[in-house]
Amino acid sequence: MRMNIQDWLLLVLLSVIWGGAFFFAAVAVKELPPLTVVGLRTGLAALSLILVLKWRGESLPFERHSIRAFLTMGLLNNMVPFSLLFWAQTMIPSGLASILNATTPIFSILLAHIFLTDERLAPNKLIGVLLGFIGVVLLLGGDIVRGQTLALLGMLACLGAAFSYGIASVYGRRFKQLGYKPTQVAFGQLTASTLMMIPINLLIDKPWHLAPPSNSTWAAILALAIISTAFAYILFFRILASAGAVNVALVTLLIPLSAILLGTLILGETLLPRHYAGMSLIAIGLLAIDGRVSSLFKRR
Repeated sequence: MRMNIQDWLLLVLLSVIWGGAFFFAAVAVKELPPLTVVGLRTGLAALSLILVLKWRGESLPFERHSIRAFLTMGLLNNMVPFSLLFWAQTMIPSGLASILNATTPIFSILLAHIFLTDERLAPNKLIGVLLGFIGVVLLLGGDIVRGQTLALLGMLACLGAAFSYGIASVYGRRFKQLGYKPTQVAFGQLTASTLMMIPINLLIDKPWHLAPPSNSTWAAILALAIISTAFAYILFFRILASAGAVNVALVTLLIPLSAILLGTLILGETLLPRHYAGMSLIAIGLLAIDGRVSSLFKRR
């Protein structure tokens, strides 16, 4: 499936929003257990989306035929990856977590080839994703990967989260047939995730024993829930419906890139030569996956 200009713009916006999620999560897990952060993220995001649904005059999407789909999507796209990533960020840097998260398109391409008839594996997609992943690694620097304090379990957890996201991007295509709008899909899966997280939080974290979080932690959680989850998933399902599972998974390649660009523009950080090289590889990879450049050469 091809992406139009609007899809590309939404994809870049989504990468900026989800790039901030790694920062907000890193702040939150310093004071709160990862599973509690997951529950607060999904719960507050679901509450904020109720207001959006009311404002747009859209109905709550809980019909008998959709409940199982929302529970499955909530498990694959929220509970499992959020829990694994937040837990991993207690052991490894958020930068490395975003690198490993960038393997999502690789899993998406393989799974889409197996389960979707309109997204077959093509050489240009495979080459493009591999180039993009190399670019992400180069962008953040080899010194992060070589760090002596990194935990193997944390890195494996990030890969597990990426695999779960890959399954979710393929499974999420069915919501197009159900006729739900992006806001309804986002609210449905987040509500399902929250309901599943409540007993887990009560049994494992016992929130009544936790110390009250600081204002900075609450600010990070609110930003994580409202901006990087509620609003982000509206964009995610909009792109998924129009551009397909493989294309929407490309956002994971752009997330580290957007984080560096935000640091340069807002914090005054300086880009190194490897950053420009990494960005170039990502751009080439995205063009290869999109297929427009190769199609131009074929016409000549």
